[in-house]
Amino acid sequence: MLFDNLAPSSALQLVGFSDIDAFRPIEAMEDARSIPLDIPNFAAARAVVSLPACRIIMTRSFARILDTAYRMPGGMVILSMTDDLRVNFKGLDLDARFFVALRGNDECHFVEPRTNHHAMIIFSPELRDRGWFDLADDLRAHVANRPALLHTRQLLLDILRTASVQPRLFETTEVAAHLQEGLLLALDDLFRIDAMSDRSAPVQGERAIKLVQRIDDYVATYPTAPIYTADLASEFGVSIRTLGGAVSRVRGMSLHQYIRLKRLWATRARLLKGGGITVATCARAHGFHHLGEFAAAYRATFHEAPSHTLARGRRSGIPAG
Repeated sequence: MLFDNLAPSSALQLVGFSDIDAFRPIEAMEDARSIPLDIPNFAAARAVVSLPACRIIMTRSFARILDTAYRMPGGMVILSMTDDLRVNFKGLDLDARFFVALRGNDECHFVEPRTNHHAMIIFSPELRDRGWFDLADDLRAHVANRPALLHTRQLLLDILRTASVQPRLFETTEVAAHLQEGLLLALDDLFRIDAMSDRSAPVQGERAIKLVQRIDDYVATYPTAPIYTADLASEFGVSIRTLGGAVSRVRGMSLHQYIRLKRLWATRARLLKGGGITVATCARAHGFHHLGEFAAAYRATFHEAPSHTLARGRRSGIPAG
Protein backbone atom coordinates (compact mmCIF):
# COMPACT_ATOMS: atom_id res chain seq x y z
CA MET A 1 0.00 0.00 0.00
CA LEU A 2 0.94 3.67 -0.34
CA PHE A 3 2.20 4.05 3.25
CA ASP A 4 4.13 0.78 3.45
CA ASN A 5 7.45 2.12 2.15
CA LEU A 6 7.40 5.32 4.18
CA ALA A 7 9.12 6.03 7.49
CA PRO A 8 8.99 9.27 9.48
CA SER A 9 11.97 11.60 9.16
CA SER A 10 12.92 15.22 9.72
CA ALA A 11 11.24 16.02 6.37
CA LEU A 12 8.26 13.64 6.60
CA GLN A 13 5.62 13.66 9.29
CA LEU A 14 3.94 10.24 9.35
CA VAL A 15 1.25 9.17 11.78
CA GLY A 16 -1.38 6.45 11.96
CA PHE A 17 -4.67 6.47 13.87
CA SER A 18 -6.35 3.34 15.21
CA ASP A 19 -9.56 4.97 16.47
CA ILE A 20 -11.64 8.06 15.82
CA ASP A 21 -10.82 9.60 19.20
CA ALA A 22 -7.13 9.75 18.28
CA PHE A 23 -8.06 11.36 14.97
CA ARG A 24 -10.34 14.04 16.45
CA PRO A 25 -7.54 16.51 17.40
CA ILE A 26 -6.36 16.60 13.77
CA GLU A 27 -9.88 17.42 12.62
CA ALA A 28 -10.29 20.09 15.29
CA MET A 29 -7.20 21.90 14.00
CA GLU A 30 -8.55 21.78 10.43
CA ASP A 31 -12.16 22.75 11.23
CA ALA A 32 -13.51 19.38 10.08
CA ARG A 33 -16.08 17.05 11.62
CA SER A 34 -16.40 13.36 10.73
CA ILE A 35 -19.04 10.80 11.56
CA PRO A 36 -17.45 7.34 11.05
CA LEU A 37 -19.58 4.79 9.22
CA ASP A 38 -17.54 1.71 10.17
CA ILE A 39 -16.13 2.13 13.68
CA PRO A 40 -14.93 -1.51 14.18
CA ASN A 41 -12.71 -1.29 11.08
CA PHE A 42 -11.48 2.26 11.64
CA ALA A 43 -7.96 3.01 10.39
CA ALA A 44 -6.47 6.23 9.10
CA ALA A 45 -3.03 7.60 8.29
CA ARG A 46 -1.42 10.85 7.17
CA ALA A 47 1.95 11.73 5.62
CA VAL A 48 2.96 15.39 5.44
CA VAL A 49 5.83 17.04 3.53
CA SER A 50 6.56 20.76 3.22
CA LEU A 51 8.13 22.40 0.17
CA PRO A 52 9.06 26.11 -0.16
CA ALA A 53 5.57 27.30 -1.20
CA CYS A 54 3.28 24.31 -0.68
CA ARG A 55 2.47 21.47 1.68
CA ILE A 56 1.58 17.92 0.64
CA ILE A 57 -0.75 15.84 2.81
CA MET A 58 -1.40 12.26 1.74
CA THR A 59 -4.25 10.61 3.64
CA ARG A 60 -5.73 7.17 4.08
CA SER A 61 -9.26 8.13 5.06
CA PHE A 62 -12.09 6.02 6.47
CA ALA A 63 -15.78 5.47 5.73
CA ARG A 64 -17.44 8.64 7.00
CA ILE A 65 -19.68 11.64 6.62
CA LEU A 66 -17.43 14.70 6.53
CA ASP A 67 -18.31 18.38 6.98
CA THR A 68 -15.38 20.76 6.67
CA ALA A 69 -14.69 24.47 6.31
CA TYR A 70 -11.76 25.07 3.95
CA ARG A 71 -9.78 28.28 4.33
CA MET A 72 -7.31 28.28 1.46
CA PRO A 73 -6.11 31.80 0.50
CA GLY A 74 -3.35 30.35 -1.69
CA GLY A 75 -5.48 27.52 -3.09
CA MET A 76 -5.50 23.75 -2.82
CA VAL A 77 -5.87 20.68 -5.03
CA ILE A 78 -7.15 17.28 -3.87
CA LEU A 79 -6.70 14.23 -6.08
CA SER A 80 -7.09 10.48 -5.73
CA MET A 81 -3.97 8.39 -5.24
CA THR A 82 -5.64 5.13 -6.34
CA ASP A 83 -8.19 4.15 -8.97
CA ASP A 84 -10.82 2.92 -6.51
CA LEU A 85 -11.84 6.30 -5.06
CA ARG A 86 -15.50 6.65 -4.12
CA VAL A 87 -16.89 9.88 -2.66
CA ASN A 88 -20.05 11.96 -2.82
CA PHE A 89 -19.37 15.70 -3.03
CA LYS A 90 -22.24 18.21 -2.91
CA GLY A 91 -24.58 15.47 -4.07
CA LEU A 92 -22.35 14.34 -6.93
CA ASP A 93 -20.80 10.87 -7.04
CA LEU A 94 -17.10 11.24 -7.89
CA ASP A 95 -14.57 8.57 -8.75
CA ALA A 96 -10.85 8.59 -9.53
CA ARG A 97 -11.38 10.44 -12.82
CA PHE A 98 -11.97 13.65 -10.88
CA PHE A 99 -9.93 16.05 -8.81
CA VAL A 100 -11.15 19.08 -6.87
CA ALA A 101 -9.65 22.55 -6.52
CA LEU A 102 -10.34 25.64 -4.45
CA ARG A 103 -8.89 29.06 -3.78
CA GLY A 104 -10.54 30.95 -0.94
CA ASN A 105 -13.15 29.70 1.52
CA ASP A 106 -15.89 27.11 1.18
CA GLU A 107 -18.09 24.99 3.43
CA CYS A 108 -18.00 21.46 2.01
CA HIS A 109 -19.88 18.26 2.62
CA PHE A 110 -18.64 14.80 1.65
CA VAL A 111 -19.67 11.21 2.12
CA GLU A 112 -16.97 8.56 1.80
CA PRO A 113 -18.63 5.12 1.76
CA ARG A 114 -15.26 3.36 2.00
CA THR A 115 -11.57 3.90 2.70
CA ASN A 116 -9.97 6.24 0.18
CA HIS A 117 -6.41 7.36 -0.48
CA HIS A 118 -6.01 10.95 -1.61
CA ALA A 119 -3.46 13.75 -1.62
CA MET A 120 -4.12 17.37 -0.72
CA ILE A 121 -1.68 20.04 -1.93
CA ILE A 122 -2.02 23.35 -0.10
CA PHE A 123 -0.37 26.39 -1.69
CA SER A 124 1.12 29.45 -0.04
CA PRO A 125 -0.59 32.76 -0.90
CA GLU A 126 2.82 33.99 -2.04
CA LEU A 127 2.87 31.48 -4.92
CA ARG A 128 2.16 33.25 -8.20
CA ASP A 129 -1.23 32.54 -9.77
CA ARG A 130 -0.88 29.90 -12.50
CA GLY A 131 -4.41 30.30 -13.87
CA TRP A 132 -5.83 27.24 -12.12
CA PHE A 133 -8.60 28.75 -10.02
CA ASP A 134 -11.23 30.52 -12.10
CA LEU A 135 -13.65 31.40 -9.28
CA ALA A 136 -12.80 32.15 -5.67
CA ASP A 137 -14.69 30.57 -2.76
CA ASP A 138 -16.01 27.64 -4.78
CA LEU A 139 -14.61 24.12 -4.47
CA ARG A 140 -15.00 22.64 -7.94
CA ALA A 141 -14.65 19.16 -9.37
CA HIS A 142 -12.70 18.77 -12.62
CA VAL A 143 -12.29 15.78 -14.92
CA ALA A 144 -8.59 14.92 -14.85
CA ASN A 145 -6.42 14.33 -17.87
CA ARG A 146 -5.55 10.68 -17.24
CA PRO A 147 -1.82 10.71 -18.17
CA ALA A 148 -1.35 13.95 -16.23
CA LEU A 149 -3.14 12.45 -13.21
CA LEU A 150 -0.94 9.34 -13.23
CA HIS A 151 2.19 11.47 -13.58
CA THR A 152 1.14 13.72 -10.68
CA ARG A 153 0.42 10.72 -8.47
CA GLN A 154 3.82 9.22 -9.18
CA LEU A 155 5.56 12.52 -8.57
CA LEU A 156 3.83 12.92 -5.21
CA LEU A 157 4.89 9.42 -4.19
CA ASP A 158 8.47 10.13 -5.28
CA ILE A 159 8.55 13.31 -3.18
CA LEU A 160 7.18 11.49 -0.13
CA ARG A 161 9.66 8.62 -0.50
CA THR A 162 12.55 11.02 -0.97
CA ALA A 163 11.49 12.87 2.18
CA SER A 164 11.42 9.54 3.99
CA VAL A 165 14.84 8.21 2.96
CA GLN A 166 16.80 11.39 2.11
CA PRO A 167 15.39 14.08 4.39
CA ARG A 168 18.54 16.20 4.27
CA LEU A 169 17.83 16.99 0.61
CA PHE A 170 14.88 19.07 1.80
CA GLU A 171 17.28 21.30 3.72
CA THR A 172 18.79 22.38 0.39
CA THR A 173 16.82 25.24 -1.14
CA GLU A 174 17.74 24.30 -4.71
CA VAL A 175 16.61 20.67 -4.33
CA ALA A 176 13.36 21.60 -2.58
CA ALA A 177 12.62 24.23 -5.23
CA HIS A 178 13.38 21.70 -7.98
CA LEU A 179 10.95 19.17 -6.49
CA GLN A 180 8.29 21.85 -6.12
CA GLU A 181 8.73 23.07 -9.70
CA GLY A 182 8.25 19.53 -10.99
CA LEU A 183 5.02 19.26 -9.00
CA LEU A 184 3.74 22.64 -10.23
CA LEU A 185 4.44 21.66 -13.83
CA ALA A 186 2.59 18.38 -13.33
CA LEU A 187 -0.40 20.31 -11.99
CA ASP A 188 -0.21 22.67 -14.97
CA ASP A 189 -0.74 19.60 -17.14
CA LEU A 190 -3.53 18.33 -14.87
CA PHE A 191 -5.42 21.60 -15.36
CA ARG A 192 -4.58 21.85 -19.05
CA ILE A 193 -7.99 20.66 -20.31
CA ASP A 194 -9.66 23.55 -18.52
CA ALA A 195 -6.96 26.03 -19.48
CA MET A 196 -6.96 25.15 -23.16
CA SER A 197 -10.75 25.37 -23.37
CA ASP A 198 -10.71 28.94 -22.02
CA ARG A 199 -11.70 30.97 -25.08
CA SER A 200 -11.63 34.27 -23.22
CA ALA A 201 -7.82 34.49 -23.46
CA PRO A 202 -6.64 32.81 -26.67
CA VAL A 203 -2.95 32.73 -27.50
CA GLN A 204 -2.57 34.21 -30.97
CA GLY A 205 -0.20 32.35 -33.28
CA GLU A 206 2.23 35.19 -33.97
CA ARG A 207 2.51 36.10 -30.31
CA ALA A 208 3.04 32.46 -29.42
CA ILE A 209 5.88 32.14 -31.93
CA LYS A 210 7.59 35.23 -30.53
CA LEU A 211 7.27 33.92 -26.98
CA VAL A 212 8.86 30.61 -27.97
CA GLN A 213 11.70 32.48 -29.66
CA ARG A 214 12.27 34.41 -26.44
CA ILE A 215 12.34 31.11 -24.53
CA ASP A 216 14.94 29.77 -26.97
CA ASP A 217 17.09 32.87 -26.45
CA TYR A 218 16.75 32.63 -22.66
CA VAL A 219 17.77 28.96 -22.58
CA ALA A 220 20.79 29.73 -24.78
CA THR A 221 21.81 32.70 -22.61
CA TYR A 222 21.48 30.83 -19.30
CA PRO A 223 22.49 27.25 -20.12
CA THR A 224 23.31 26.17 -16.57
CA ALA A 225 20.61 27.99 -14.60
CA PRO A 226 17.51 26.26 -13.20
CA ILE A 227 14.50 27.64 -15.07
CA TYR A 228 11.28 28.05 -13.09
CA THR A 229 8.04 28.71 -14.92
CA ALA A 230 6.92 31.57 -12.68
CA ASP A 231 10.27 33.35 -13.05
CA LEU A 232 10.20 32.96 -16.83
CA ALA A 233 6.64 34.28 -17.08
CA SER A 234 7.61 37.26 -14.90
CA GLU A 235 10.68 37.91 -17.06
CA PHE A 236 8.51 38.06 -20.18
CA GLY A 237 5.63 39.94 -18.58
CA VAL A 238 2.99 37.27 -19.31
CA SER A 239 0.90 34.87 -17.28
CA ILE A 240 2.04 31.31 -16.66
CA ARG A 241 -1.01 30.08 -18.58
CA THR A 242 -0.11 32.24 -21.60
CA LEU A 243 3.49 31.03 -21.56
CA GLY A 244 2.52 27.37 -21.34
CA GLY A 245 -0.17 27.82 -23.98
CA ALA A 246 2.30 29.37 -26.40
CA VAL A 247 4.71 26.44 -26.13
CA SER A 248 1.88 23.93 -26.43
CA ARG A 249 0.56 25.69 -29.54
CA VAL A 250 3.90 26.11 -31.32
CA ARG A 251 5.85 23.05 -30.13
CA GLY A 252 3.09 20.59 -29.20
CA MET A 253 4.39 19.92 -25.68
CA SER A 254 4.58 21.48 -22.25
CA LEU A 255 7.13 24.18 -21.41
CA HIS A 256 8.98 21.80 -19.08
CA GLN A 257 9.21 19.11 -21.78
CA TYR A 258 10.38 21.63 -24.35
CA ILE A 259 13.16 23.15 -22.23
CA ARG A 260 14.33 19.70 -21.13
CA LEU A 261 14.37 18.48 -24.74
CA LYS A 262 16.41 21.48 -25.90
CA ARG A 263 18.91 20.97 -23.12
CA LEU A 264 19.15 17.24 -23.77
CA TRP A 265 19.96 17.86 -27.44
CA ALA A 266 22.55 20.48 -26.49
CA THR A 267 24.13 18.02 -24.06
CA ARG A 268 24.18 15.31 -26.71
CA ALA A 269 25.84 17.62 -29.22
CA ARG A 270 28.61 18.37 -26.73
CA LEU A 271 29.08 14.70 -25.79
CA LEU A 272 29.49 13.85 -29.45
CA LYS A 273 32.44 16.24 -29.65
CA GLY A 274 34.31 13.91 -27.32
CA GLY A 275 37.43 15.35 -25.76
CA GLY A 276 38.32 15.39 -22.10
CA ILE A 277 34.92 16.19 -20.63
CA THR A 278 32.93 13.90 -18.37
CA VAL A 279 29.20 13.16 -18.54
CA ALA A 280 28.63 14.87 -15.20
CA THR A 281 30.47 18.05 -16.24
CA CYS A 282 28.62 18.18 -19.54
CA ALA A 283 25.24 17.60 -17.90
CA ARG A 284 25.76 20.37 -15.34
CA ALA A 285 26.95 22.74 -18.07
CA HIS A 286 23.54 22.35 -19.70
CA GLY A 287 21.41 22.80 -16.60
CA PHE A 288 21.09 19.22 -15.33
CA HIS A 289 22.12 19.25 -11.68
CA HIS A 290 20.46 15.96 -10.67
CA LEU A 291 22.44 13.34 -12.53
CA GLY A 292 20.15 10.36 -11.89
CA GLU A 293 17.19 12.26 -13.34
CA PHE A 294 19.35 13.43 -16.26
CA ALA A 295 20.53 9.90 -17.08
CA ALA A 296 16.97 8.56 -17.05
CA ALA A 297 15.69 11.38 -19.28
CA TYR A 298 18.66 10.99 -21.65
CA ARG A 299 18.16 7.25 -22.02
CA ALA A 300 14.40 7.67 -22.55
CA THR A 301 15.02 10.25 -25.29
CA PHE A 302 18.03 8.78 -27.13
CA HIS A 303 17.79 5.08 -26.19
CA GLU A 304 21.37 4.96 -24.98
CA ALA A 305 23.29 6.02 -21.92
CA PRO A 306 25.09 9.38 -22.10
CA SER A 307 28.37 7.56 -21.43
CA HIS A 308 27.84 5.58 -24.64
CA THR A 309 27.32 8.79 -26.60
CA LEU A 310 30.51 10.25 -25.14
CA ALA A 311 32.46 7.07 -25.99
CA ARG A 312 31.27 7.23 -29.60
CA GLY A 313 32.21 10.90 -29.76
CA ARG A 314 35.72 10.18 -28.53
CA ARG A 315 36.13 7.38 -31.05
CA SER A 316 34.83 9.18 -34.12
CA GLY A 317 35.23 12.86 -33.37
CA ILE A 318 31.74 13.60 -34.71
CA PRO A 319 31.28 17.39 -35.02
CA ALA A 320 28.47 18.92 -32.98
CA GLY A 321 25.37 19.86 -34.94
